[in-house]
Amino acid sequence: MPGINKTFAVATLGCKVNQYESSVITGMFENRGYQAVEFGQQADIYLINTCTVTHLSDRKSRQLIRRAVRANPNALVIVTGCYAQTSPNEILAIEGVNLVVGTVDRDKIVDFAEKAQGSTVVLNYVREIDQNIKFKELPAQVVTGRERAFLKIEEGCSNYCSYCIVPFARGPQRSRSFKDSLNQAKNLVEAGFKEIVLTGIHLGSYGSDLGSETNLNSLINSIIKIPGLSRLRLSSLEPMDITPALIDTIASQKGICHHLHIPLQSGDDQVLKNMRRNYSINEYKRVIKQIRERIPGIALTTDVMVGFPGETDQQFYNTCNLIKEISFSRLHVFKYSRRRGTPAAEFDFQIHPSVKEERSNILLALSRKLARDYASLHLGTIQEVLVEGSYNKKSGFDEGLTDNYQRVLFPSVFNKRGEIVNVKIESLQGENLSGTIV
Repeated sequence: MPGINKTFAVATLGCKVNQYESSVITGMFENRGYQAVEFGQQADIYLINTCTVTHLSDRKSRQLIRRAVRANPNALVIVTGCYAQTSPNEILAIEGVNLVVGTVDRDKIVDFAEKAQGSTVVLNYVREIDQNIKFKELPAQVVTGRERAFLKIEEGCSNYCSYCIVPFARGPQRSRSFKDSLNQAKNLVEAGFKEIVLTGIHLGSYGSDLGSETNLNSLINSIIKIPGLSRLRLSSLEPMDITPALIDTIASQKGICHHLHIPLQSGDDQVLKNMRRNYSINEYKRVIKQIRERIPGIALTTDVMVGFPGETDQQFYNTCNLIKEISFSRLHVFKYSRRRGTPAAEFDFQIHPSVKEERSNILLALSRKLARDYASLHLGTIQEVLVEGSYNKKSGFDEGLTDNYQRVLFPSVFNKRGEIVNVKIESLQGENLSGTIV
């Protein structure tokens, strides 16, 4: 086999879709005989799976590339992902890069790597994304015995929010077939995974390009019936994709995690309109009300952007007030980043970085309070926790997640990784919970 006695290391930036794709690419290299090592170790091949949502993501991607080159100047350095797709020339200019692959053709990435090992020039396999492109599955082999598996069922986005580079990096919305999605879920359960996380760039649009009755709700209802599956978790869902039927399924089907991540972005209607989001504040609140009426106690998390062009102090305060009113369990706060080629990059009244920083800090403090408030509701209860492993080697504690996305610490137990255990919640550890197995 070509990879015998050769090592490779993967670094991943960005979303759960990137995490999934990195795990798949890892399997592809292992199937060719390569041995995976930690990214901090010396390796024969380094692969950096990049993100380009913000300028900070771009910078972190470049830092990881240079870190790989320094770790082993003789290694093959491969760069893939969204930053590679949108800005290949910036990556090609970094000394030490050998191979650049965008977000398409990654089913051939091991072949590209082996060709690059014999090349004296930098190879660039980035190509434009065809608007008629179909969902392409990467040929992964699952690994037995891990606790949680990501399953990508959708790719791309056709919404084109005014600030977002993702449609340019990922292409149009397209779905994995119902049959393939269900079969892969069965394979993951047979391999020993207790929890499956359904993921996609625009997950809620699943099936809209497949016709007939195929949609996210119908797929969920089939996957949750797989014998041996303990949990099914959904990654981010746009508010207008959350239908009454989907809410009923989450409420009624045992095993579907009671946690939803629903991007808000702004709590002001004019800002939402400028962002080209397809909902109003009242529509968003209506969805939240429907969810909580059917699923009391559910954890609701969200994305919030600060410093969008033209955002006034009052519009920011409107966002703060709405967040408090809804009482999310946690916020993902990020500062608007000007992305070349997006409409918002040309908007007037770009916000000064210091104002973005101030607003971000206000929301991060609010997020910490909301997280503690929600976590405290679990004190004295017994929670089912999926064991992920050691919290840290010196602490003597393991950690895991409840179905509603609460991190729990508890005294270490031998050989329980990947199992679901009952933990009595006794105290708060910052924003996390702590308890003992019962």
